[in-house]
Amino acid sequence: MTFSRRKTALGLSAGVAILALTVAGCSSSDDPEPSTSATGGAMESTSPDANAEPVTLTLATFNTPGYNSIEQPDANYEYDLIQEYMDANPNVTITYDRKAESGDARTNFFAKLGPGGLADVEMVEVDWMPEVMQYSDLLADLTDPSLDGRWLDSKVADATDQDGRLIGAGTDVGPQAVCYRSSLFEEAGLASDPDGVADLLDGDWANFFDVGQKYFDATGKAFFDSTGGIWQGMINQIDPAYEDADSGDIIALDNPEVKAAYDQLTVASKDQSTHLGQWSEDWFAGMQNDAFAVMLCPPWMLGVISGSAADATDWNIANVYPNGGGNWGGSWLTVPANGANVDEAKKLADWLTAPEQQAKAFANAGTYPSQPAAYEDPLVASASNAFFNDAATGTIFADRAQAVLPSPYKGTYYFQVNTAITDALTRVDDGTDAPDASWDKAVTDINNIG
Repeated sequence: MTFSRRKTALGLSAGVAILALTVAGCSSSDDPEPSTSATGGAMESTSPDANAEPVTLTLATFNTPGYNSIEQPDANYEYDLIQEYMDANPNVTITYDRKAESGDARTNFFAKLGPGGLADVEMVEVDWMPEVMQYSDLLADLTDPSLDGRWLDSKVADATDQDGRLIGAGTDVGPQAVCYRSSLFEEAGLASDPDGVADLLDGDWANFFDVGQKYFDATGKAFFDSTGGIWQGMINQIDPAYEDADSGDIIALDNPEVKAAYDQLTVASKDQSTHLGQWSEDWFAGMQNDAFAVMLCPPWMLGVISGSAADATDWNIANVYPNGGGNWGGSWLTVPANGANVDEAKKLADWLTAPEQQAKAFANAGTYPSQPAAYEDPLVASASNAFFNDAATGTIFADRAQAVLPSPYKGTYYFQVNTAITDALTRVDDGTDAPDASWDKAVTDINNIG
């Protein structure tokens, strides 16, 4: 297999800062937990190898994986995992490259995977992992008998190629709940306590949008944060959605469920959407300035909200999700096979995805672990979130994880088809096109894929 088999987008998002992190760790000096080794377990009572060859490792991620507070300077992460690793491995210096969102990371990844130039450890997101798997021979095999049972079975299966090579070490998964502003629900005359909101929103997407219309009719304000975010929730419950699991052919335009969901959302979004692009500056500001009342929230989104709405005191979490359950997000750490420090990079990926570290990443940024052993860690099992009015996040997301529907098939073309449809939704949302005209453009874009 060679990288030239497929055309991919080229280019690197401008302005990405590469930051060498050498600050002191922020965990308490009287922390009763043992320090951890490069394989995630307790350190042996021996001093680090002072004669180990110095090495600089680059780590590339996106969004907020919870590794270091550089991701959200105002969030005050309790654990600095990057510094912990460097303290345990004094010959290692880690340079952290974090992109704002996964689209930028994807563009960079496929531009450099074949020619070289990627980081020693690269984070890959769930929606483009199927495309990554086409080039699995360009990534190091992370298979290790000592790691058997570390991850959820589905997490391993999605990162194992046809030759049985594990090319990704699982980080997080994204079981979803509904985050909401209690004061805005009160303003609309709706139930505002978590149990009441869960009862109100319990049901299908039609019920969700019915509640949204009641909110809009009462307040004249947008109900949900972005059309793109809601689409992500809807399409991840349709299986199959865009591709046939047996043939790999694109079926999006022949799948009546896809068009029905598009029609349902475009009707609702007219009144209920903020008409803001997800990840835009105005979208971030909307979390603070009362621009919307609800947003779908996997655990990793909690850090995004709290980091963007520091002065809002009424955010809460309802233990509910339209149609029962859904997953949004999840990533893996991969190691490019042509990297300069493959063995050391594999050790870093191993350590960052051990249950102990994933529990700390969850405590930092709400990234829910894909390691079952981490669910028993007090940092996860007993977790609550003060910003969200002490919501019992450990319990809520354990329930949400159990409610997740089977993951829909996502093949080679998933990312590209989804982009075509979300672009169509954006054109409707910003008033560029009517729904039918915008869908017709999506049809053309999808027919040109491949």
